[in-house]
Amino acid sequence: MIRKYSVLIGIILSLILILIAIAVYPGGNMFNEYAVGYDWTKNFMSNLFGIRALNGAPNLSRIWAYAGMILLPLTYAVFFINMSKKTPDRNAAAILKYGGLANIFFTFLTVTALHNVMLIISTFVFWTCIVIITVFILKTKLHLFKFFCIISLLVFFYSVYLWGISDWRLLPIMQKVNFANSTLLILGLEYFTKKEDFAYIKTKANISDQ
Repeated sequence: MIRKYSVLIGIILSLILILIAIAVYPGGNMFNEYAVGYDWTKNFMSNLFGIRALNGAPNLSRIWAYAGMILLPLTYAVFFINMSKKTPDRNAAAILKYGGLANIFFTFLTVTALHNVMLIISTFVFWTCIVIITVFILKTKLHLFKFFCIISLLVFFYSVYLWGISDWRLLPIMQKVNFANSTLLILGLEYFTKKEDFAYIKTKANISDQ
């Protein structure tokens, strides 16, 4: 039972830890260093990981945020491994499996001094895996998931665009929207798709095996 619902349990526990971190964040954001508490529209998730909050106070949220950030990529890795078992193409399955495992390392390092570099790498790995899944979803009869996958990718690329043009007013909001959107997609794919949905898809690998 626990193994079956490991992705759901992992996401719920990660969210609880992150919400606790948000609740105890002392305050300060890029627009007002004297602001009290965490502002969902002005603070980034990365603000939770500093030794001190942006208002200069000791950051009580740090330990909770660290715990959530350790558990979350572990949960994502389980999801990608499970999806690799549903994917009919061996090469794509390998990318999902090992990409998910590598992302544990890269995502955890986003809370260190290497934040900017590791954020780019972990984001690239994560969304490369989502793109691969989307390619196979588009070949199935799972029409609702086709829509969800495309919407998730559009939200992600819009967030990247905002980052590229340095729109710091809208980007904190889109960061949360992107996280919520991708999390719901992962839960949907984990619990409402099965190997049989992809079984009839023809790939070079399974054609050569016949």
